[in-house]
Amino acid sequence: MTSAVPGTLAAFLCFFSLTVNVPGALAQEATGKQPAATAKPEKKLTEIKIGYLRAYAPQLALSVLDVPPRDEGVAGGNVAIADNNTTGSFLGQKFSLDVIEVKPDADVVAAFQEMIAKGDRYVIADLSVKQLLSIADLARDNGVLIFNAGATDDSLREEECRANIFHTIPTRSMLADGLAQYLIWKQWRRWVLIFGSHQRDQLFAEALRRAATRFGGEIVGEKLFEDTGTARRTDSGVVQIQRQMPVFTQDLPEHDVLLVADESEVFGTYVPFRTWTPRPVAGTAGLTPSAWHPASEQWGGTQIQNRFAKANGRRMMSKDMAAWTAVRILGEAATRTQGADPRKMADFIRSDDFSIAAFKGQKLTFRKWNQQLRQPIFLGDNRSVVSTSPQEGFLHQMSELDTLGVDEPETKCVLE
Repeated sequence: MTSAVPGTLAAFLCFFSLTVNVPGALAQEATGKQPAATAKPEKKLTEIKIGYLRAYAPQLALSVLDVPPRDEGVAGGNVAIADNNTTGSFLGQKFSLDVIEVKPDADVVAAFQEMIAKGDRYVIADLSVKQLLSIADLARDNGVLIFNAGATDDSLREEECRANIFHTIPTRSMLADGLAQYLIWKQWRRWVLIFGSHQRDQLFAEALRRAATRFGGEIVGEKLFEDTGTARRTDSGVVQIQRQMPVFTQDLPEHDVLLVADESEVFGTYVPFRTWTPRPVAGTAGLTPSAWHPASEQWGGTQIQNRFAKANGRRMMSKDMAAWTAVRILGEAATRTQGADPRKMADFIRSDDFSIAAFKGQKLTFRKWNQQLRQPIFLGDNRSVVSTSPQEGFLHQMSELDTLGVDEPETKCVLE
């Protein structure tokens, strides 16, 4: 009997201890939380909000195959957001794209202010020159960086340049230079230029004239094609242009190539195979220079084309690539600066340490004098890539890419 007392006492003490700790044990089980001493602190998530401000209205084209996709540009930005978030998930970064559309001739200030109010500190812009300049100073005052992915106007990189605007779409002068280099490389030096009556057409025509002077081409004749407002997509309109084009080109001087400057889509598509004299056509019709080509498969192009097609059900266009590149630049800058400070990211993008891979055969960088992204120019028809510029033999003391567009000694830009 005396030996059983200690065992009974021990059992009682054990039962008492368990009973006292039941509430704590049950509470822990109910909440599913670990004791504070072993809880892991949550990693802070850095949000990088990117706005996409585009001027959009349905557009006609001479060929239904040339009508721009409804989501042109935006689709490229969204693919890049997914790419950024793949890496960002490991670094505590989350990227988002906020798209706002306005009419091509609308005031964009209110839409831009809406983006600022939402916390967007980076904006991809597909706007006209006038629209973009209307928000440039407002963006600067609010610490917002703008990436121009739509306007090819040289004036935005020259007389009207801004320190807070980077350009991922090439300029008209870059496109014209890329085409001119190929024509000179082929020894097709004598050109006739037909240009439209709208401002965009005349700006590209001027870029072609500049390229001829720069690389040794000779424009032996020019002719203006007036837009008379014909219903170009109707049967009667097509027939009228088809009949008019041979006669229109009958009196041209002897030439190697017929250059077309018709960004407004009035007549250019109807020039190839309808000229009086059989000659190659280049410019906005025939052999066309562009920032990207839907058939590009070199330098890993198949990879991005397949990913893009899987996400969007179509091939990648130039504005898609320009927007993709802009968003990826922000992803690279956020990774390298380990944050989302616009000033630090802008400093990194301007630095010698920055470059971006964009499936174009070499790393791309920004020109320090006007913040235009250096990049090759694709030359192709509507089915395949014919060549890319800069062409072999066109040399530069710094970068062969600087043979395309306005070089530093020529620039009128004063960044501020």
